[in-house]
Amino acid sequence: MLRGFTTITYFADDVAAAKDWYTKVVGIEAYFVRPIEGPPAYVEFRVGDYQHELGILDGGFAPHDRSEQPGGVVTYWHVDDIQASVDRLLSLGATLHEKPIERGPGFVTASVVDPFGNILGLMYNQHYLDILASKSRG
Repeated sequence: MLRGFTTITYFADDVAAAKDWYTKVVGIEAYFVRPIEGPPAYVEFRVGDYQHELGILDGGFAPHDRSEQPGGVVTYWHVDDIQASVDRLLSLGATLHEKPIERGPGFVTASVVDPFGNILGLMYNQHYLDILASKSRG
């Protein structure tokens, strides 16, 4: 039934500022922006080895009440160096949510809260690397 995620959506009250921040984080420009003119209500990036979609949506469209506290589902993005990734995100204005923790051999997680109140999960995940390697061989 679940074949993979299509889009991760974060909310921001200032989508333009979030777009600029995530452009620095992912190192690419958003490929999709709506509206085309004026302040954006939604932007989307294609990120990583599988070109997953990272969307930023105006917080006014959130289907739930957004509290002042970060919360909800944590999606973990694979990174090759947890501590370097955490340090970079902190230098860009994120705050530490959970320090790096080894969860088992080949699995380390951490998370930060972006400047817009969303939890951004990071994981060094050996399984991810194994799947990626098998795809490049086949």
